[in-house]
Amino acid sequence: MKKEYKLLALDMDGTTLDSHKRIPQETVQAIRELTARGIHVVVATGRGLAELSDYREELRCMSYGIIISGGLVYDFRKDEPIYAQTLPLEDSLKLLAAGDDERAMIHLLTIRESVARERDIFQMEQFDMAIYQDMYERVCVRLDDLEGYVRAHAEEIAKINLYHRSVESRERNAQKLQDLNATLVYAEVTGLEASPAGVTKAKGLEVLCEHLGIGLEDTVAIGDAPNDMDILQAAGLSVAMGNATEDIRAICDAVTEDNDHNGVLRAIERYF
Repeated sequence: MKKEYKLLALDMDGTTLDSHKRIPQETVQAIRELTARGIHVVVATGRGLAELSDYREELRCMSYGIIISGGLVYDFRKDEPIYAQTLPLEDSLKLLAAGDDERAMIHLLTIRESVARERDIFQMEQFDMAIYQDMYERVCVRLDDLEGYVRAHAEEIAKINLYHRSVESRERNAQKLQDLNATLVYAEVTGLEASPAGVTKAKGLEVLCEHLGIGLEDTVAIGDAPNDMDILQAAGLSVAMGNATEDIRAICDAVTEDNDHNGVLRAIERYF
């Protein structure tokens, strides 16, 4: 007999999205059927509101989101935060300096905006991020003076992503920033994501479950990458995508198909 789970948390990139950054229609339909049954389906993603705009129609049945890597738990129906955490100004400035030292692409996320330098947006292949270039061109506020923006929005910076030119460059910054009072996780090929201390997707899941009156044991999380590890460990059932990294597969309760073979859909069929 299947356990009656009450909430499904889905990572986006590498999980719900296929390698072309699309959500298969079969998956969209399965999500809609779950929500019609009263099961909460939420995104649990490093993306901000701006980066989710392309999927507004596919995700319209979702009432809540754990976004910006857990720094923002959002009520989509009311269009307002349930929970939000931001980086201290000093930490934001240290991250900007580290990014510039390594000639990395710096990407700022506030509660509502996505900000980057125009020159980086148009050469994202140098940071192993070419697949996102079209989206960044459309959704990003383009500014050269990122320090000025950070100082002017000191209480609004929810996350800073540093996309490096090589894995070695990322490692240098990871070492340089290890004493920073922030949560640092690897993402993409060369990305280093910095969120406020204590902010993780797992924290976001805890906040949302408390808001909804749901126990963590009644949740399922699906993911593929190191920035999903904490939420996978927190959920009642953890499912790794077939394309997940080995460390993610090792800590999960189950493994589903990869993101180009309806892995999320297959997991929904098995566990719901």
